[in-house]
Amino acid sequence: MPAHHNPERIRATIDDVFREEGRRVFATLIRVLGDFDLAEDALHDAFAAALDQWPRDGVPSNPRAWLVSAGRFKAIDNMRRRARFDASLATIAERIENEARDVAGKEDEAVKDDQLRLIFTCCHPALNAEARVALTLREVCGLTTEEIARAFLSSAPTVAQRIVRAKAKIRDAKIPYQVPEPEDIPERLDTVLQVIYLVFNEGYYASSGESLTRADLSGEAIRLGYLILDLLPDPEAAGLLGLMLIQESRRAARSTLTGEVILLEDQDRGLWNRELIARGIKLVEQALVSRRFGPYTLQGAIAAVHAEAPSSDETDWRQIVGLYDVLMRANPSPVVELNRAVAIAMRDDPASGLKLIDQILDRGALCDYHLAHAARADLCRRLGRTEEAVYSYRRALELAQQEPEKRFLEGRLAELE
Repeated sequence: MPAHHNPERIRATIDDVFREEGRRVFATLIRVLGDFDLAEDALHDAFAAALDQWPRDGVPSNPRAWLVSAGRFKAIDNMRRRARFDASLATIAERIENEARDVAGKEDEAVKDDQLRLIFTCCHPALNAEARVALTLREVCGLTTEEIARAFLSSAPTVAQRIVRAKAKIRDAKIPYQVPEPEDIPERLDTVLQVIYLVFNEGYYASSGESLTRADLSGEAIRLGYLILDLLPDPEAAGLLGLMLIQESRRAARSTLTGEVILLEDQDRGLWNRELIARGIKLVEQALVSRRFGPYTLQGAIAAVHAEAPSSDETDWRQIVGLYDVLMRANPSPVVELNRAVAIAMRDDPASGLKLIDQILDRGALCDYHLAHAARADLCRRLGRTEEAVYSYRRALELAQQEPEKRFLEGRLAELE
């Protein structure tokens, strides 16, 4: 190796490639190897080979293709070694080697579809809804079981078990690794959109850790949103993509340079990305005009009203409450109810909103949701009910998982105390 190959820098490059390309390499390896677990092992073997060879030989010009190729060779090698105990593996290894020659030429074209294939496989109707979501977050997005468990207020062992069962079902039911036929797509789309939105949320609003956001995840969700819409010009897919783009437009304004939280009302709207907002609003409007839209489009419409307001004070809260009313009928949930209560507090007065939030909490809904307690605390603070505000901020702080949010809540507590 020439002296100028800096091992530290190459290791950092490998980390970057793993972050940016890891899941795509994995999706391609599933297509090539035809099995989730084989592909997972091959992915790890490929990156281990990169750690061994790249510091010596330098980074290849197409890292993704190199990794797919390395993973495939490692898998074939492993199968041949184990073929002494299981003769069927030799046949599989041979088939993979022959097919690999065919795909080599059209690799780039196929790679684009691999993640889409993977999504539709993970979202197959033969799997139950929870398994689809957990499997997609794990396999398409590379979230850890712990992260998925937090996103679903579940335990890591439960999620792990769900994923193992889902993979076994795919294998035993011989679920094909392909994009469905056009006539089967609409029924399969709902779960796909739900999963993409959950991925986006984990990236836009990380459930825990040091960072407020994970741009890699929300970027991935937006990419998947474009892919789905490209494949399937469905109004609700357009509405979801519009919603994600409008939310994403605010990323630069949502935290300070040191990573502290900035609330929507305090954000510098000059930092909002107007190009993303324009694209998002156009998609939401297209979906609304079609009259065949659902909850994502309605949330996109709410985000659009915020995006069009020159300042927090000039926001059309009446329109936002009206959209939440429609959303409550289309897709009732305690979180939608909470957001509607906050909008009513802004439209009318803090006391009206507080009354609604107390009703939600009294029912036992959202008791463990830190944002419900933070919203209650804020309204109590505005009403001068300091003791109650302190109590609710403390409760929110107990439940918050994310460092910047904890610091924000601690700051609010310090002001009040």
